[in-house]
Amino acid sequence: MPRVKRGVHAHKRREKTLKYTKGFRWGRKSKERAAKEALLHAWTHMFRGRKEKKRNFRALWNVHINAAARAEGMTYSALIAALKKKNIKLDRKILADLAAHEPEVFRKIVTLTKG
Repeated sequence: MPRVKRGVHAHKRREKTLKYTKGFRWGRKSKERAAKEALLHAWTHMFRGRKEKKRNFRALWNVHINAAARAEGMTYSALIAALKKKNIKLDRKILADLAAHEPEVFRKIVTLTKG
């Protein structure tokens, strides 16, 4: 049976691992053992981070809507309840954007829900 030298494949595998750790700090970007360990953690946090991002943005939108609603003399919860009652289907992302960039339109929405 012929002898198999595995240097090429081992090197490719190591280079692939180090390619993923580009931009990491200290030895985690250049030392194979540290890089493998760093990737184990990074990839679990990456999955979790995508879920957390959605939560964080929704919380931020709620704060923006609440601030704009209080400026119009209404609370966040009262505004959302009134929107549901009037069957106005605007999500929080759109409402927050309107509150920040189109205050006149947001004011009209609030007056519509009040009346």
